[in-house]
Amino acid sequence: MVILELDRGFSVLVDMLLQTAKSHPRAPAVADASIRLSYKRLVGLSRVIRDLVEKDTKRDRVGIILPASAMFSGCMFGVWWAKRTVVPLNFLLAADELRPLAERAELDLILSVSHFKPLCDELGIRTLYLDELPLKRKFAMLALKRTPPVPKVDPNETAVLLFTSGTSAQPKGVELSYRNLQSNGEDMVASAGITPGHRLLNCLPPFHVFGLTVSALVPVAAGASSFCIPRFSPMAISKAIQEENISVFMAIPSMHGALLRLKSAPDDLFKNIFLLGSGGEPLAENIFLGFKERFNARLLQGYGLTETAPVCTLELPDMQRDGSIGKPIRNVEIGIFDETGTQVAKGAEGEIWIKGPNVMLGYQQDSESTSKVLTDDGWFKSGDAGRIDDDGFVYITGRIKEMLIVGGENVHPREIESVLELHPAVAEAGVIGQTDPSRGEVPVAFVSFEEGQTATEVEMRDFARQKLAGFKVPKQIRILDELPHGATGKLLRRKLADHL
Repeated sequence: MVILELDRGFSVLVDMLLQTAKSHPRAPAVADASIRLSYKRLVGLSRVIRDLVEKDTKRDRVGIILPASAMFSGCMFGVWWAKRTVVPLNFLLAADELRPLAERAELDLILSVSHFKPLCDELGIRTLYLDELPLKRKFAMLALKRTPPVPKVDPNETAVLLFTSGTSAQPKGVELSYRNLQSNGEDMVASAGITPGHRLLNCLPPFHVFGLTVSALVPVAAGASSFCIPRFSPMAISKAIQEENISVFMAIPSMHGALLRLKSAPDDLFKNIFLLGSGGEPLAENIFLGFKERFNARLLQGYGLTETAPVCTLELPDMQRDGSIGKPIRNVEIGIFDETGTQVAKGAEGEIWIKGPNVMLGYQQDSESTSKVLTDDGWFKSGDAGRIDDDGFVYITGRIKEMLIVGGENVHPREIESVLELHPAVAEAGVIGQTDPSRGEVPVAFVSFEEGQTATEVEMRDFARQKLAGFKVPKQIRILDELPHGATGKLLRRKLADHL
């Protein structure tokens, strides 16, 4: 692992790449179905991108519209090498949704490929389609040029601007610094034990912090390699795990669920996996149990947020506890606080607060929202409810903002959802509150079914009643073909209200 001193003034993220390439120039760095780059060639691609950015914009930020790919890694490091802020844009959004975000970022240049031309044309921002440029010729010319110096940056300068999907309708621009990303990459590598010999499978979109840090930055921090799948496909994932010597695979639960339902996946699919991680959203018990029963594999949970760059906690093969999200990684502190801002006793429930070098600078041009979540002494208020046991394992019990109050009792939607997802017919459940004249609020559930399965509302309510207190049993259970999800697969509870 490359460990760099932040206070030396240079761009630690670019230097991380250069030092790894200097030590292991021919070692594999990143690959996808169309290209395989050694560390030396990844440096070359980054240099080409750096030169393009220097030539084509004077602004501080550069947009990137690319999926998980070798090209994204080259663009990410190339933009940093040009001393610009990386702004990964969500290509799953409509142009009308994306345009205001590009305007907020004050972009006048986007790096993309011609596949996204219809979307980019609608944005009306100058776009370089990298697959239409003579990149091979530019590669060849690098031998005639002096390697440009690594730019000097303040470690607290913004390295990445990410727009959250979150639970609010208006995306927030999260500013992550060089310190945030470098520390989280190195602390994740050290805590998880990822080494140069490991190969990570990257199927997460890089406009999501999970995909950017864990899947694109962590391999370079470890001197390891990654194989990218630009569009999630359970068949492609299964094939890559078998053919690409994958040893680290981290994804969101809905992706793991799709793999579990893939009939062609062999039962020993994960026999050579060192770390099989799940994060980004709550892990349903039926998926957790399904992996153990079918694949003889344990899904290890982790926890993080866009605002924390993202990794905060992680279960490990030798450090796990059912239902927990693991323990804090190196240099990250987790505390549980009540509504008065007082830290509670071990085992008591409250809001999860996070402190460490991974905590964001703040929300772009939104000091009011920033002040609501960042304390003067450096704690970030996650909005998640949880607890810590006597051994230091952290548990999430729900969302503070999504918590229902039913007849004066606190009810977390995730608790009800987990129970409904244990029903053999239910693929996924989502729970929201509905105003009730007698109890203030009552839970209403929405479910989708496994393929070929069905159940009645009465059957599902009876099932829930066996496992939940009466006031937690949904007043209604409505059946949908599919529950609404965000770009990264996260359940959007706020959109369930449209079906009431």
